[in-house]
Amino acid sequence: MTALPKQLYIFYRDGFRAMVVGQTLWRIIAIKLFIMFAVLKLFFFPNYLKTNFNTEHERASHVLENLTRTPSTR
Repeated sequence: MTALPKQLYIFYRDGFRAMVVGQTLWRIIAIKLFIMFAVLKLFFFPNYLKTNFNTEHERASHVLENLTRTPSTR
């Protein structure tokens, strides 16, 4: 029973080594994910709380107020 994880690992390891197009596609996917999560976050999603509130208390109060408001007051 413990040989099954080892067999699965060897199966996938050999499979990924053998595929040429797949390796290129995985690299493209990794680059796209890096761009989406690292680069776009820096430029398009500024830290709203740090730019609009000076202290941690003000930030916490703002978050608490927005989380506990009822939908009719939004």
